Amino acid sequence: MAGVVVIGAGMGGMATAARLRVKGHDVLVLEQSGTYGGKLGTVEHDGFVFDTGPSLLTIPAVYRDLFLKTGGPLEDSVELVDLEPAFGYRFADGTRVDMPGVGPGRCATVLGEALGGTAAEDWRAFQARAGAIWQVTRRPFLESPLTGLGDLVPLARNVGDVRTVAPFTTLRSLARRHLRDPRLVTLVDRYATYAGSDPRRAPAALATIPYVEQTFGAYHVAGGVRRLADALYERTRERGVTYRFDTDVVEVALAGGSAAGVRLADGSTVPADVVVANADATHLYRDLVHDPRATAALRRLRRATPSLSGFVLLLGLRGRTPGLRHHNVWFPTDYDAEFDAIFGRRAHPVDDPTVYVCAPDDDAMRPDADHEAWFVLVNAPRHGTDGERGTIDWTEPGLAQTYRDHVLEVLARRGTDVRDRIVWSRVRTPADLERDTRAPGGAIYGTSSNGPRAAFLRPANRSPVPGLFLVGGSAHPGGGLPLVGMSAEIVAGLVGRA
Repeated sequence: MAGVVVIGAGMGGMATAARLRVKGHDVLVLEQSGTYGGKLGTVEHDGFVFDTGPSLLTIPAVYRDLFLKTGGPLEDSVELVDLEPAFGYRFADGTRVDMPGVGPGRCATVLGEALGGTAAEDWRAFQARAGAIWQVTRRPFLESPLTGLGDLVPLARNVGDVRTVAPFTTLRSLARRHLRDPRLVTLVDRYATYAGSDPRRAPAALATIPYVEQTFGAYHVAGGVRRLADALYERTRERGVTYRFDTDVVEVALAGGSAAGVRLADGSTVPADVVVANADATHLYRDLVHDPRATAALRRLRRATPSLSGFVLLLGLRGRTPGLRHHNVWFPTDYDAEFDAIFGRRAHPVDDPTVYVCAPDDDAMRPDADHEAWFVLVNAPRHGTDGERGTIDWTEPGLAQTYRDHVLEVLARRGTDVRDRIVWSRVRTPADLERDTRAPGGAIYGTSSNGPRAAFLRPANRSPVPGLFLVGGSAHPGGGLPLVGMSAEIVAGLVGRA
């Protein structure tokens, strides 16, 4: 069996390590920080607990399969909590929708009652189309390796499937085709941001995101989603995976044109038969692999639009907020202005942003029942200091604090003023995300899904360098806990066939 080095102890790296270890491989995980989990982080302060990465688990079957195949049921390690209702949406006209956590039909009924008109029947039609797209794309685009446009050939043979997927139709256009109420179009637009993208440029296939969410359910992990990372780390240790933290990989070592291990910042070399990079693909090909094949991969990667980033407030609040749900979204009047601010030539902090708040009703995440722990996220341009399109310098003195106050003012204008209830707060900018995770510019998902070819610009799991594989949110099939778990399964299968 192979000796495998995994660069990075994010969820993709740990999931791959677990799957490879039960197949008999010797697995060593090297992590540049002092802990595991990658973007699935946590902050604790005086009894407040905040998830700083993913705040929602969908398609739990991905992790159920992972845990079953590596030692035992997922529910023996974590408690999954059904969210009912799961989402509170506030539209710019004052309309409020409390969305169920599962059930497309139930969601359609709720939308019809809240919005009136043809909202219910329109949503059912949209979800039926999204379900058809899911059936066509699930196996070839999410559960299998993807190497390039040639992978479209089997799909292209079936004209009906091509029409269903509508590869040259944007998510916004598909929504407008099915949904007569502009508030429903706004709701669909938001799902493009799940992939760090602009709905005006993202493909119609992203309609599968709300379909998956409402069909397979939206779940909380009791104690915080970070507990999933804790459970996976423990599972890998039980199986015999070895970890070295505070260990910085500076180069993938090559021998005879193939990956042969890694070099560390202290000058030492760790040999390996296989290297799995759970690192941002741009960082990997730009900084860690010194080979013309990596240069070519980087050029291809740079043709894609980087994903958006996020500006985060962690708020410990005194008292309880009436009508608050686990997931809460306050929409702006002009959603297009938000995407222009992030992806336009002259990027800037969004003036009138969509504000997302995750506020778990979980006693393990607050000091007592009369407090709330809020994770507040606003879509934001990436961090950069060289004027690159779509970036701003988030380290500019005073910017983070000024924008913090602005976001709180936006919430107040929309009817939820918490400024006099704050007992503790912290700001996390895209610059902080870049520093902590080495995601260039703090791009949450690596590359966006902007453009019909975006899926084929996302790096493949098998690199052009033999023996080097990519896993995680910046590689195929994309970001988010379910897709990262699928990425790990693909890579474990590829290593087994290498």
